[in-house]
Amino acid sequence: MPREQEHWAHSLDEYQRKLIDATIAGRVNPNSHYAPRGACAELLISNKPELLISGPAGTGKSRACLEKLYCFARWFPGSRGLIVRKTRESLTESALYTFERFVLGLDHPLVVYGPQRRNRQNYVFANGSEILVAGLRSSGRDTSEKVMSTEYGMIYAQEAIELAVGDLERLTTRLRATGTPFRQFMGDTNPGPPRHWLRMRCLRGTTLLLNSEHTDNPILWDADKLEWTELGVAYIARLDALTGVRKERLRYGRWVQAEGVVYAGWDPTVHLVQPFEIPDEWSRFRVIDFGYVHPFVCLWFAVDHDGRMFCYRQIYHTGRTVATHAKQIVALTGNEEIEATVCDHDSGDRATLAEHDISNIPAKKAVLEGIDKVQDRLRVLGDGRARLFFFDIPPVEIDRELMDSHSPISVQEEWDGYVWANTQKEKPIKKDDHGLDCVRYGVAHQDMGVGSFVG
Repeated sequence: MPREQEHWAHSLDEYQRKLIDATIAGRVNPNSHYAPRGACAELLISNKPELLISGPAGTGKSRACLEKLYCFARWFPGSRGLIVRKTRESLTESALYTFERFVLGLDHPLVVYGPQRRNRQNYVFANGSEILVAGLRSSGRDTSEKVMSTEYGMIYAQEAIELAVGDLERLTTRLRATGTPFRQFMGDTNPGPPRHWLRMRCLRGTTLLLNSEHTDNPILWDADKLEWTELGVAYIARLDALTGVRKERLRYGRWVQAEGVVYAGWDPTVHLVQPFEIPDEWSRFRVIDFGYVHPFVCLWFAVDHDGRMFCYRQIYHTGRTVATHAKQIVALTGNEEIEATVCDHDSGDRATLAEHDISNIPAKKAVLEGIDKVQDRLRVLGDGRARLFFFDIPPVEIDRELMDSHSPISVQEEWDGYVWANTQKEKPIKKDDHGLDCVRYGVAHQDMGVGSFVG
């Protein structure tokens, strides 16, 4: 009989007793002999309706959630679970990679004979259980309606901090499937700002908060020898090399706010908007910051009749030549009428763009004046709206190397860690700012004038 035909538990008490025994014995998953520790073990055993596991990068949070979802599918025939993230694109190289590589195993029939991860919509088990895969927003479209049309017994939200409070509340209304002794929403996250709504929800007691540590992960920590494994030494060294708020959150798991943040007016609930079809009569332009070791960034902006700017597309990627990016920019732009392409000042890179029929002009680079102009656009005016917005979607392609190094993978992820170098606010620290440089160039193009065309 296939492993997925197992049906251990007929009641909540029986389920918890068997799961506790399996956790202690390291028999939670026969595919991998998974043996969770600490907060990860607590997560597997808990039957609370809503829980969140938070902690630094690399503590095994996602693995624990996916193992539990797999147990749910194995032990309750005909059950339905959901793996969800804000965008479907983000799941391919994160949760689904972990699920197929470590939870199912690469020799599992669902992996061997199933569709490729990027095309995966569900995992259907021999016992009739199903785990669906979805993003609330995918490829620039709001797909939440599809997610909300189904009932589930268990929902796992990866990087739950990305969701809006309304997303979580709507997801929990879909926990109405029958045939299992309990229903549960669980999420994982790296910490964010201390007043984030998700942390406040935990502090109010609505959501059970579990705090994971690096010593929970047996790949990194040898509990018998009480020392880091070889992989653990290398991984912790990578996290130790981080700086500022990213180190506080990803190395130590602290919910902290960056000190001296440049753009204090940035508010994801205000400045991130659902994608929409841009009217043809709106003007459009592009902004480029060159990079190879550091990210190459290209932002597409549209401007409405009231002068509000909307960033509706972005490239954010390392390790590719300007010529390669130029071909992609041309392909992505298609028939869109672009009034200008504003660039960083490297003459060779600008010439390469021109060779690919991307005429371009040099950016206005006055840093402090440009920052002031961006801050002005972030401010909410009397009509209740700001004048700078970003479509709430990922880059056209996620850079796996940036993701693995815990670096920002989009302009949206740069705002919170962009800080002043000193209390006099004379200049910001030049780190993880390539997307925000583009934003500053774009705002300067609109509000401060431009130079001459080249090419």
